[in-house]
Amino acid sequence: MKAIFAARYGPPENLRIGQVTTPPIESANVLVRVHAAGLHVGDCFTVRGKPFVVRMETGWLRPTSGIPGYDFSGVVEEVGESVDGFGVGDDVFGYCSGSCAEWVSVAEDKLAAKPKGLSFVEAAALPTSALAALHALRDVAKLQAGQSLLINGASGGIGTFAVQIAKAFDAEVTGVCSSSNAALVESLGADHVVDYNAQDFTDSGHQYDCILDNIENRNLSEVRRALRPSGTLICNSGTGATGLSFWLRLFKPLVLTPFTTQRLCRYLSVPTRKDLEVLSEMVGNGKLRPVVSEVHTLESVASALQALETGHTVGKRVVHVIET
Repeated sequence: MKAIFAARYGPPENLRIGQVTTPPIESANVLVRVHAAGLHVGDCFTVRGKPFVVRMETGWLRPTSGIPGYDFSGVVEEVGESVDGFGVGDDVFGYCSGSCAEWVSVAEDKLAAKPKGLSFVEAAALPTSALAALHALRDVAKLQAGQSLLINGASGGIGTFAVQIAKAFDAEVTGVCSSSNAALVESLGADHVVDYNAQDFTDSGHQYDCILDNIENRNLSEVRRALRPSGTLICNSGTGATGLSFWLRLFKPLVLTPFTTQRLCRYLSVPTRKDLEVLSEMVGNGKLRPVVSEVHTLESVASALQALETGHTVGKRVVHVIET
């Protein structure tokens, strides 16, 4: 099958188009013909092999497959003998490593029916980022109606979903972004928008029940000023820090939590079929829609990842793997 891959860790420029072996299908797996693959900053980490901890999944010395991408949408081509709920020809979306390829073999629990009304490109934008937003707000923050939420990085991949999901929970939402993206964030439902070039949200005097910090570009002590004494700060940086700075950033909130009434959290978002179906239901109810900033081809995946690393992508970047 055709795929884009790298034989060694390094910059995205190492990626090449070529033929690789079509993944085998196991009894509990589904073989999907990929129409579109969603990208996020985590793909940059796996391509570079940094921070080193990502190699626990991708291979210690060199990439096991070297194919970037985890999110996809497509059509079921074959189902394993123990699979229940999917059939050949079904339109689906889900989560599986190596999605920037013509085929993926995906576990049944990481797959769901494609939301009606969405194109394959739009559906591929959902899994990782929308689930990260859902898990942060529903499971970690336990966000309730009437509570106040600030989202730092409201126009990014996770941020655009977080604004909509928070409004579906009837929270009061403040989004932090640049002035050029303010109209977009407002259109997604944000009650207030802070232009980070004109106003410092950590020094405004406002305090929030929850802060979802997708950027982590401010000192922890500064961000905590904007958090109520019993509030929850969810640190969810996609900066890709490496070395000592990465580990300090990773563990500092956890170390400080026992010494404050504020909850300082990191979390792990694990995709499941059940929660993919929650996203589909929200799409069907008109409460959630993906923001796709640019559609790429397999040949332009390297440039897409380079753009993601700048930290200024609006919404999602999606790869159109085959013509629909």
